[in-house]
Amino acid sequence: MDAGLKREIEAKVHDGVRLSRADGEALYASDDLVWLGGLAHEVRTRKNGDQTFFNVNRHLNLTNVCSASCAYCSFQRKPGEQDAYTMRIEEAVRLAKEMEPAGITELHIVNGLHPTLPWRYYPRSLRELGKALPGVALKAFTATEIHWFEKISGLPADEILDELIDAGLESLTGGGAEIFDWEIRQQIVGHETHWEDWSRIHRLAHSKGLRTPCTMLYGHVEEPRHRVDHVLRLRELQDETGGFSVFIPLRFQHDSVGDPRNRLMNQPMATGAEALKTFAVSRLLFDNVDHIKCFWVMHGLTTAQLSLNFGVDDLDGSVVEYKITHDADGFGTPGTMTRDDLLTVIRDAGFHPVERDTRYRTIRTYDGPDTTRRDTPVAIDA
Repeated sequence: MDAGLKREIEAKVHDGVRLSRADGEALYASDDLVWLGGLAHEVRTRKNGDQTFFNVNRHLNLTNVCSASCAYCSFQRKPGEQDAYTMRIEEAVRLAKEMEPAGITELHIVNGLHPTLPWRYYPRSLRELGKALPGVALKAFTATEIHWFEKISGLPADEILDELIDAGLESLTGGGAEIFDWEIRQQIVGHETHWEDWSRIHRLAHSKGLRTPCTMLYGHVEEPRHRVDHVLRLRELQDETGGFSVFIPLRFQHDSVGDPRNRLMNQPMATGAEALKTFAVSRLLFDNVDHIKCFWVMHGLTTAQLSLNFGVDDLDGSVVEYKITHDADGFGTPGTMTRDDLLTVIRDAGFHPVERDTRYRTIRTYDGPDTTRRDTPVAIDA
């Protein structure tokens, strides 16, 4: 990067001036990863100090039967396939209850777009889960699912969200975003929910008082300019609604068993350095969202720890079971993390762990790293 432009961007970051599209593309073009990390860490520290957030959650997928055939997805199955499944609501409740002794505070529910399940199955699921686990937040359904519910029910999203909220919905999930640019989207997405409907549904959710996450799937056929465009669309929507609680860059995953449903397997996965750059640039561009999350399942624990010095301040949660992109064990990453595991990961990276709820309210602040240990890193000062 030209030295003059570097100084100009540094000055903007130090003064809290919003970065432009051109700035974002220039940041991605820079090969100075340490410099990028330092700038992003300055913003992270300004917003959140040395706190790193996590929660105790469980991912739950009620069905993997899906009418879509997205190029990046190994999760979806068609009706009648041998390993297609749809849970009875009683089974979902049983699985969720298994986490009760661990002090679960959130259920994260995402599903396939099932072609024949009736719309009423979904609010009934929330009601039964809420009865079984009172006080546990129900974070459920992507904007793509809400759009699908419109199709199968004939109801508008406004009425659908009202009924889901009445059934206990506390937050939508952030999925279905992938990359918003149509040039890329038409190569990877097999459903009908694109930027116009995705943004419409989140805007509506925000108007009803829901706080939602937003995501970006990176590291497949997109270019850095598409990532910048994606973040700027979300930043503009956040200017309007203020309803996004966190931004989550999700790394595209190869399927560990080479499932032919994943049609992007010839694309190399993003390296750890590319992941750290993506976190840093996202933190620098997305100035009006408080939190940047590294979903450790999709990045591995080493990159997750490093990301805390590249703009990230949240490591998601215990997860328990994640089926959407791959079997995490195939990449040497654990499938679940206990509260104690997460505390160790955060402390060993040099940060103070903070357990949060779905709306980022503090549940408990824990002691930070043991500074008497010679092998304990210390968070970089901004």
